[in-house]
Amino acid sequence: MEPPSAPPRGGHVPWQELLLAVSLLTFWNPPTTAQVTVESVPPDAAEGKDVLLRVHNLPGDLLGCNWFRGETVNTSHQIISYVVDTQVTTPGPAHSGRETIYPNGSLLFQRVTLNGTGYYTLQIVRKNAQVEQGTGQIRVFPELPKPNITSNNSDPVENADSVVLTCEPQTQSTSYLWSVNSKSLPASARLELSLDNRTLTIHRVTRNDTGPYQCETRNPVSADGSDPFTLNVLYGPDAPTISPSDSHYRPGASLRLSCHAASNPPARYSWLINGRPQPSTQELFIPSLTANDSGAYTCIASNSGTRLNKTTVQTITVSGDSTQPSSGLPPGAIAGIVIGVLAGVAVIAALVYFLFTRKSGGYDDLSSCSASPRLTAVLERGKETLPLSLHLDLLLLLSTCFSALTPVDLFFMLPGPHSLGHSYSHPHLV
Repeated sequence: MEPPSAPPRGGHVPWQELLLAVSLLTFWNPPTTAQVTVESVPPDAAEGKDVLLRVHNLPGDLLGCNWFRGETVNTSHQIISYVVDTQVTTPGPAHSGRETIYPNGSLLFQRVTLNGTGYYTLQIVRKNAQVEQGTGQIRVFPELPKPNITSNNSDPVENADSVVLTCEPQTQSTSYLWSVNSKSLPASARLELSLDNRTLTIHRVTRNDTGPYQCETRNPVSADGSDPFTLNVLYGPDAPTISPSDSHYRPGASLRLSCHAASNPPARYSWLINGRPQPSTQELFIPSLTANDSGAYTCIASNSGTRLNKTTVQTITVSGDSTQPSSGLPPGAIAGIVIGVLAGVAVIAALVYFLFTRKSGGYDDLSSCSASPRLTAVLERGKETLPLSLHLDLLLLLSTCFSALTPVDLFFMLPGPHSLGHSYSHPHLV
């Protein structure tokens, strides 16, 4: 290879030197107003994809053009040169092997890398030795990986700890967005974002801060979101509740008390009866109560994570006063008494009717009935509770006086032993 200062062969000046000489003249001859423009297609390129620097308003009397890396013309940063007449391209020091120039001056970058981000300058030389230039920009962004959330505290305690959530990984030119429960972060003094939004700090975490949380990463060429992240906030126990709330029981009844308290992790339960420890269980059962079981029943809820305990006391009284006193008579006996009274009233009404018709002479054939000493005795004893024998005697006598009524009809008009639950086998008949 001949040194750059050696004279050219055949007395011809190489076109590369001509372009260089013309470009050097620009130091002494200011160029006219540049009309050439350069556009990046696409404006934002994904890493590994192709990018084209498209040239607009290229003059028709073009002699050749040069591409340079950067915003200035510098031979050490020359990428490639092109001569229109010969269609010869020559790579420069900054050529990577992935750049291709087209006859219209546009420059293609294949499989662009992040290092390809920057400015590029096009220099064109007209046949009249006039030089113009234009500058374009390439912006290359990585395809973002799927983000994930990390936490500095896996088991924060409610109202005691703060939690820092970080969206990983960290990448340049990336925006970070956070959401909780599928909504944007609420305005809260306890929520704090870093300047780049990559970390979220939750001060004095509460049980309502469990989430789930998601972070999303974005850049001009890609976007992706993390899987939901849920905080395991330790809290409680709250004051336990004892159910049922009944406080009075009869002797011999069973007692079953259940204790519950909001807690994470779930609480452990134990009982005290009048200060005496009982086996650890959530449900206390006594099959048969006595008066000695009266007293204070205390449920103790314990949380191994927060190391806190809470108690609730319920007073139980075992006595016979919790039920209403009995009347001493079963309902059937009371009903029998009522029926007997009503039947007695019916008997009296029948006797009154009998005496009235007898006095008025409405029945001439009843003289034998009225003269009967048996009827007189029955009526005289009717003021008392009628026994079975008098019931039957009165039925037979009345049936002879009132032929329209049968003994059976009269029987159901009288208070009988059937209403009081009595039975008989040998009635006395006269």
